[in-house]
Amino acid sequence: MIYKFQSQADSDLFMNVGPAERILAIIGKPAGPKGIIEPADMPAAIAALEAAVADEERVREAARQAAQPDAAAGPAAQPIGLKQRSWPFIQMLKRCQAADKPVVWGV
Repeated sequence: MIYKFQSQADSDLFMNVGPAERILAIIGKPAGPKGIIEPADMPAAIAALEAAVADEERVREAARQAAQPDAAAGPAAQPIGLKQRSWPFIQMLKRCQAADKPVVWGV
């Protein structure tokens, strides 16, 4: 399944089900076939996502510091984290909040 987030203030944003449902859980919205984020709820949603990104970055950095670097090994590939997954959604929320337009999905 793919989530299609829409708003009159921004272009459509498509996300795979896993990352979309994780983001919705972070902002306190139930995952499902339909939903809405009202402009009044957007500041709290943005703050929750930014806090979750900061937490994940702290955990990743602590794990990197705790790991024993292998001098012979090259740089390890970095997994795509919440920071990269949530950035387009955060930007959409900011633009929609400024335009006072809701974000909907499944309509």
